[in-house]
Parts: sequence; C-alpha cells; structure tokens
Amino acid sequence: MIERLDRLAQVFSRWVSWVAGLGVVAMLGLTVADVIGIKAFKSPVPGAIELVAFLGIIITAFSIAYTQQQKAHIQVEFFVLRLPPRWRAGVAAFTSLLGLILFVLLCWQSFEYGTSLLVAGEVSMTSRIPVYPFVYAIAFCCIPVCLVLLVECLKSIQKAMAK
Repeated sequence: MIERLDRLAQVFSRWVSWVAGLGVVAMLGLTVADVIGIKAFKSPVPGAIELVAFLGIIITAFSIAYTQQQKAHIQVEFFVLRLPPRWRAGVAAFTSLLGLILFVLLCWQSFEYGTSLLVAGEVSMTSRIPVYPFVYAIAFCCIPVCLVLLVECLKSIQKAMAK
C-alpha cells in the first residue's frame, strides 16, 4: 500500500512541478517583454508587476511537493544524526507528521480564504485580476505535499518499527 501511495505522490508531484516550470517560463517571457516594451517602445506591459507576483505564487506553490519529495528542503540534523537509526526514523516520522498537519491546515485555511475572496469579489489593484484562483491554487498544491509527507511518515514508522 505504501508503494502505491508513493507512486501516486511521485506522479502528482511531477505533474504539479511542470506547472511550476511553465510559470517560470511565463515569468521570464513576461519580464523580457516588459523590459523590451519599456526600453524600445516606451510602453511597459500593463499589469506586469501584478502578473509576475501571481506567477511567483504559482511557481512557489506548485514546486513545494516535488521539492519535498526530492528532499531538497533545508534540514538541520546536527543532533538527529547522533541518534540510533530507529530513533532517527522516529524523529523523521514525527517531523513528517507535523508537516502533514501543517499542510492539511494550510489547505483547509487557503480554501476558506479563497472562498471569502470569491464572495467578496477581491481583485488586484491595477489589472483587476481575481485573486481567489491563486489562493485556491495554494490549497490545491497542498494535496500532493500532504501525500508526500504521508508517505514519508509511513515509511519512517515502518523503519522505526523494524527490528
């Protein structure tokens, strides 16, 4: 069962990381177009600053799961490395569980906040772009992160319980 969840988490994480990659390409293209527009035509791309900010949200949110899966987040393990292997696995399980709780709460609260923005009709200042889809994107991106953390937690528990 853990292997199936792991495979699902890997596929889901890769898919959302592609969206983050497309966001980087879009941000690059928009920035280049804005600079060329300013320098060559004395006319910037309207709303470029807001669009770059929204693309930053997309890039960050959609890359968290893959980064977690690749263990590319910064970890400070000064004390943990001195523990016996079973204790290390227990600490890893506890840490993954705390992360899972955090991202479940983030998903829930992002969804709630997105709904309140939708109801209020909140839009960006200059471009009038609705804000709620980006908050919903954050909530959506918490799902693959939760899957990755669940798999990590289960694998660590398995290691801690092994003889």
